[in-house]
Amino acid sequence: MNDLLTDSFEIPRDQASGVGDIEMGSHGPSGSGDHGMENFLHKVEDVNKQIEKLNKLLKKLQDAHEESKTVTKAASMKVIKQRMEKDVDEVGQIARSVKSKIEELDRENLLSRQKPGCGKGTASDRSRMGTTAALKKKLKDKMAEFQVLREKIHREYREVIERRVYTVTGTRADEETIDRLIDTGDSEQIFQKAIQEQGRGQIMDTVAEIQERHDAVRELERKLLDLQQLTYLLTIVHD
Repeated sequence: MNDLLTDSFEIPRDQASGVGDIEMGSHGPSGSGDHGMENFLHKVEDVNKQIEKLNKLLKKLQDAHEESKTVTKAASMKVIKQRMEKDVDEVGQIARSVKSKIEELDRENLLSRQKPGCGKGTASDRSRMGTTAALKKKLKDKMAEFQVLREKIHREYREVIERRVYTVTGTRADEETIDRLIDTGDSEQIFQKAIQEQGRGQIMDTVAEIQERHDAVRELERKLLDLQQLTYLLTIVHD
């Protein structure tokens, strides 16, 4: 949490020790002179913990995506798909909760300005505003990392599909064929010749895996785009 406080304001000497104790986790009794900063910093700490959860979920999603690139069975792809969707849903819940908490801090910051010694431009006001702005940026930057993952999933999905088609047919499909396959997930028609030559059972396993992968990518992209919209809404909250 220190990085959220250091650059945005300078704490007066009479408040410095109290804020330092709070940041280090030594919470003494709240005095009338702290201008409600102890409660404020508790909430900041809670938001930071939630953002750290987002970081761990991002890592899980990145690892699951890498794992999915080597999967060749529909059942295995389905397991990864369900795991990733569960994690993305949790990301959405946490991100919305964090956004709500930051909006609450925004409102409390404005109310705080009405207290004696806490008006606009005072040390406590600069502390609150600077720290809240830093939290917004931190969440926005983390959500941007999820959008980078979304773009990576989309790009590498195409590469996986191209490899699947080449492995089954022995030829490289043209751009239009790959685009159609990415849009629909229906690969059976593309593999008709291979089905005749190699047998329907073996090829249909690949068809099922491609369809499962198509459904997974589409759903993940949709949910990750929802997160992008949430980030936009955060930027228009009061600064």
